[in-house]
Amino acid sequence: MVEPIAYLSFDVVPAYKGAAVHIESFVKPLAQAYGTVDLVTITANPAVQATVDWPGVRHTVLPAVGKTLIDRVMCFRRYLKDWLQGRKFEVIHVRSIFEGMVVAQNKQQFCHALIFEVNGLPSIELKYRYPKVADDLELMNKLMTQEQICLEAADKIVTPSSVTQAYLMSRGIPVENIQVIPNGVDLSVFQYQSVQTEGDRALLKKLKMLYFGTFSAWQGVDLALDALSLYRRDFDASLTMVGPAKGQQIAQLEKLARRLGVTNSVQILNARPQAELAALMHQADVIVAPLKANDRNLVQGCCPLKVLEGMASGTPVVTSELPVVTSLGENERHFLAVRPGSAKAIKDALLRLRADMPLRRRLSTAGRSRIETHYTWEQAQQKLLRVYAALDG
Repeated sequence: MVEPIAYLSFDVVPAYKGAAVHIESFVKPLAQAYGTVDLVTITANPAVQATVDWPGVRHTVLPAVGKTLIDRVMCFRRYLKDWLQGRKFEVIHVRSIFEGMVVAQNKQQFCHALIFEVNGLPSIELKYRYPKVADDLELMNKLMTQEQICLEAADKIVTPSSVTQAYLMSRGIPVENIQVIPNGVDLSVFQYQSVQTEGDRALLKKLKMLYFGTFSAWQGVDLALDALSLYRRDFDASLTMVGPAKGQQIAQLEKLARRLGVTNSVQILNARPQAELAALMHQADVIVAPLKANDRNLVQGCCPLKVLEGMASGTPVVTSELPVVTSLGENERHFLAVRPGSAKAIKDALLRLRADMPLRRRLSTAGRSRIETHYTWEQAQQKLLRVYAALDG
């Protein structure tokens, strides 16, 4: 018997991360449209196997344990190959080479069609988590080879950014094989709150900055701390940072905060459910998304959820002037996009928001309108369903 769809991901679900939000937003409509979806994800702790209860979704959690990432990947691949034995699907949808290689090398055995959803590529991203791998040319070549195998085996590639699309084309993938589907926002969760006069008065006393997302190097969290320090030379301000972080990342941020003399003005919180995150956005005066100008953002590309969700909330967003950002909206209208890598540029944008209350209101209303018009999950889901329908045709 051929099953409709398997959605395989080397990610933890449920979780308070953008990847988990993306997976839920794609898997639910697929289950509604096709009746059943087999969702396979990972756990780093076999004793903890939380599963989701989504209509039409059969969720299987497989172990991914080991001392290193490679150990965890190999563990997961062994279990995944066992799980796939004796099964065949109309479509298998993968999100990385970690699960994708198992399918790509045995495509005819396991499915009629393969969709490769490229949100990131290890040959570019891995060095930001494990800096030493950048010098391991053998490992880098292996990663590139596995990426290419998956890219060429895929019947369709889905990616959230036109920047990523251009990079994949530079690797020989035909443009007609790539469908750009930007990330979206759940407007029922990230409800709009307009900039209020009371907020203006509070901002003049103390600016409340918010950063949310991972604390990876490409996100530029250190720049947010630097900008806070610069701003506080003239006016009072605080910075709240929210996201999943390892102990070492938090220790590094705390060390930087001490060096800059802003420890008492910084709060680091663990990742929160989306509803709680939305509440934090409404309490903030500005959301900062200081993405850095590196190959992860300039070459590979991304579609930053923090910018989209920030725009939806009604709280003004200060971000970096990079193609992955400016493709989402217009600088000075939907957000303030400043020179990448410059804490001073971020500080200057904060001063503008402090001095120009009408600008804050324009960014708030136009940002929300832009999301409603172009970047909801419902719109992304319809594009995804059209990709699946084209496979059927």
